[in-house]
Amino acid sequence: MHAFDGHVPAVVLRLDRNPFHHGTLGAVRSLGRKGVEVHAVVEAGGGPMGRSRYLHALHPGPDGGLDPEAPETLLECLVGVSERIGRPAVLVAMDDLSAIAVARIAPMLDGRFRIPHQPDGLPARVADKAELSRLCARWDVPHPETVIPASGAEAAEAAWRLGLPVVAKWSRPWLLPAGAGLRSTTLVHCAAEARRLYERTQEAGSRLLLQRFLPAGTDTDWFFHGAFGRGGHPLLAGSGRKELSWPVRTGLTAVGRWLPDPAVEEAALRLARRLGYQGILDLDFRRDENGCFRLVDFNPRPGAQFRLFTDAGGLDVVQAMYLDLTGQRVPEPSGGPGRVFVAENYALLAAVRGRQLPWRSGSVGRDAVPAPARSPEAGSGSGPIGTGGEGSGVEGSGGEGSGGERAGGERAGGPRPGGPRPGPVRVAPRAERGRVEAAWFAADDPLPFLAMLAAFLGRGAGKGARALRGVPAHGRRTARAVVRAPRQRGRDLPPSSTQAAPANPAAPAEPDELVTR
Repeated sequence: MHAFDGHVPAVVLRLDRNPFHHGTLGAVRSLGRKGVEVHAVVEAGGGPMGRSRYLHALHPGPDGGLDPEAPETLLECLVGVSERIGRPAVLVAMDDLSAIAVARIAPMLDGRFRIPHQPDGLPARVADKAELSRLCARWDVPHPETVIPASGAEAAEAAWRLGLPVVAKWSRPWLLPAGAGLRSTTLVHCAAEARRLYERTQEAGSRLLLQRFLPAGTDTDWFFHGAFGRGGHPLLAGSGRKELSWPVRTGLTAVGRWLPDPAVEEAALRLARRLGYQGILDLDFRRDENGCFRLVDFNPRPGAQFRLFTDAGGLDVVQAMYLDLTGQRVPEPSGGPGRVFVAENYALLAAVRGRQLPWRSGSVGRDAVPAPARSPEAGSGSGPIGTGGEGSGVEGSGGEGSGGERAGGERAGGPRPGGPRPGPVRVAPRAERGRVEAAWFAADDPLPFLAMLAAFLGRGAGKGARALRGVPAHGRRTARAVVRAPRQRGRDLPPSSTQAAPANPAAPAEPDELVTR
């Protein structure tokens, strides 16, 4: 057990309206167990997290919510919280909107809160999907091929050229108006749909991006968590694989496993170092058909499953950032890979909908992982947990492509001839198979779990039943649907005279599969 002085209070900040965000509860417990006085500023009354024994006080968010372009209301709210606490506190932003707003008002919070130093509005830049595509192209981080259309006609043409279906994203999803029916990420099945989406650009408040669709499957969805000191120095970092997600293959991690992968860790550590990133980040990767891990999302805050990355001494990324911001030594991480994280409510839904047990996701078994697929130009080095190193940087921002601005270019997005292929399946050694971390249940703090369970069985029952509409009310399946991956046009199309091979009935794909958070 490492030394930990919890004399500085902490404020956990979350501004979106999700009362069942288990990551916020994880942060409260993580710091509270170390003797830190933990406060929370949240919307929606706090939810089950508000029942935690480790929460000192619950504070309401800004009156009327937060306008992301005018964070003055958040400044007023946090100043009031600081006055009530009576001494400086560490501020932990738990969602993108909070992280972006805090970075904008950070100079005015000096002396009241200890906040990671993020220059030049860095959280807003990396959370912006268009800017992320350019950063990936510039620094040689693989990214799905991306086009930013300049007109409705270009959007339609780009959709055909990328190959239908394509993924459509709004570059700044936190600007989407509530109740407008616009989603941050949409799977587009026809060129006309891409054109119609582009025509709503002004309403959305940010640019539309079109990305090549990367089908989901066994071992395709990975993530990276890291806590960094000044200059992008890693304090604690690790990569993991989604075993189950909810919605199935489209959403947050319902069951995840800490599995080191050099390709994922190299890309993440390189990006953090080049950005000079300080604080906590959560990255999502998807492995393409060539075995290349492509960065699909950058979240400038802890992910909901951050407690997965807890070492043998109990250190996680939130604790590492707290120690760094309070001037304490962050110990060298020891052990951890093999741990499993389970969000009980989502794991149950995902297991029922996906018709598989949480521990047996996929066909390769729970402890199997493909051998890392390394890019030929990737360097090697060492990181805090796993490896990381410099690759050959590309100091351009991507060129222009026909039918709109090509943000990623071939280096960051297109297929790489002769690129890495998936390696043989590796089974994790028994020594790497660690304990299970539950998102909600804790023997020393049972009330949040009981509150979640009551809500899940009560108000959540109707919503869960609609989401699980494939299961009839009487409990038996009257038919077993065959789910096939979406067919892509414009990319490797077979001749019209030949019949495509039938899809594998057990193929783990959904018609609307996306990578979202």
